Amino acid sequence: MRGHWGIENGLHWVLDVVFREDRSRIREESAGANLAMVRRVAVSLLRRAPGKGSGLTKRLKAGWDDDYMLQVLQGITAPVVR
Repeated sequence: MRGHWGIENGLHWVLDVVFREDRSRIREESAGANLAMVRRVAVSLLRRAPGKGSGLTKRLKAGWDDDYMLQVLQGITAPVVR
């Protein structure tokens, strides 16, 4: 049980610190849920991204450096269809 809450709290902490999710003022219909999903995908890609640094550092670097952003986005793999 503690393991589950540790993972859950860790994800929420990352979303709040890196993406300031708690400060989001989006209130329109499903926009909040859609952006929450995009943020979770971004967290996953940033964790896989090369380089040292926190998620916040990697997010800022991806915003400033197009080449690094391409490296982050190349972490997306195609689904395997069977």
